[in-house]
Amino acid sequence: MSLDLIRGLYDYHAWANRRLFDVAVERGEAAVTRDMGPQWSWPTILKMFAHIYGADAIWLGRWKSAAPSSFPGNDLPSMAALRTAWDAFEVQQRAYLDALTEADLARVLDYKNLQGVPQRAPMWQLLQHVPNHATHHRSEINTMLTLISGSPPDTGINSFILAKATKA
Repeated sequence: MSLDLIRGLYDYHAWANRRLFDVAVERGEAAVTRDMGPQWSWPTILKMFAHIYGADAIWLGRWKSAAPSSFPGNDLPSMAALRTAWDAFEVQQRAYLDALTEADLARVLDYKNLQGVPQRAPMWQLLQHVPNHATHHRSEINTMLTLISGSPPDTGINSFILAKATKA
């Protein structure tokens, strides 16, 4: 695992989150707060995005040796409030990623999950976990949006690669 690969994965992660977030915002507050049922990880699009944001924040805290006491984002009342918090968070997340060294990737992190159970894993695996976790929930958001108003644009990594190449 290389730093370039990790940083590129997070570039994709931010792009995919924003692309889908913007589509959701376009659908309106009624769409993003609509209860889609108990079969989802979270019942609304807003709560699903808040979960992605909160999970990212928890992991960054763990990497910085801070023990989270609650799940961030659950109290955000709107997509606008979430966007404000997420924008500020992404600056912190990017600064952390930019400061990583190759040696950091091999470091084993000891932490506790939110239930207080001790865990440990190499940083390179945990750094991969965060964007992978979000991919699962973006898939759910894609399906929710499709049920509400039609299929949103692709957020796959190849679309990111092509979008980046087009900008260059």
